[in-house]
Amino acid sequence: MAFRFFAVPSHRLVDYPQSLPVDERLEPDLPPVPEAVERALTGTEFRDMRARDRLRALLHGDRTPTLGAPEAGFGPSAVFAQPPQDLPALLRLADELDGLARREAGERALVWKCGDCGARYAVPVALVRQVSIRCERCGTPVELNATRSLGEEALIDPFQGAVNHSRRELAAFFREAMARGWPVLVSEDPRAPATPGPSA
Repeated sequence: MAFRFFAVPSHRLVDYPQSLPVDERLEPDLPPVPEAVERALTGTEFRDMRARDRLRALLHGDRTPTLGAPEAGFGPSAVFAQPPQDLPALLRLADELDGLARREAGERALVWKCGDCGARYAVPVALVRQVSIRCERCGTPVELNATRSLGEEALIDPFQGAVNHSRRELAAFFREAMARGWPVLVSEDPRAPATPGPSA
């Protein structure tokens, strides 16, 4: 299941099958990887319940969601968090997401690029030594000098990077929605494939 979060002012809420307004809407800038949002929420809680379980209960529980869709093709939306009563719980969730993103950021590496062919080389910071290597692609010497590196980046797989990006975006989105006093809504993305598996 892929979730779509967004927020609109309370006075702009409409009932399904109408669509909610786009001219006054807040939405996190999430990567185009449907599973990343669900993975981002793994291990987090909202009001003493696993966040993913709450989302499933809202969208597939006994009470069918009734609010308008985020756009044509989507099903109805449900209120995930409503200010002011959910403000403390949502801020705690945002802190959890930021903490998970920091904890799972991965080992840091320095990066260099071959001056001739542009091949990139990354070396974990703890292993950096001033040496010269031959580029595996074109044979040109590449100086692995810390002062000449392109900078640091995290040594993580691309999917984990998308998950951590989702965590940071959701955390910022939750805080901004609460600061504006807007309810946070969730809808299911029908374009995404289902991702069965145990909740966590």
